[in-house]
Amino acid sequence: MIDVAITKLRSKGQIVIPSEMRDNFREGEKIVIIKSEERLILKKVSDFGKNFEEDLAFAKKNGRSMAEL
Repeated sequence: MIDVAITKLRSKGQIVIPSEMRDNFREGEKIVIIKSEERLILKKVSDFGKNFEEDLAFAKKNGRSMAEL
């Protein structure tokens, strides 16, 4: 099932995720934002492997995309 909601982009680039869509997220939890063309995807860092943050930093440092990892 897909849930849909409308929210606004604030002047500082902030968005509010409606409470019914963030039930599985905790305050302070790290979230990965993936941009694919005109789409943004939000996922918990914990949904990836335990070394995800290190892998992402390595990819950025070496100019590689996540798809290439």
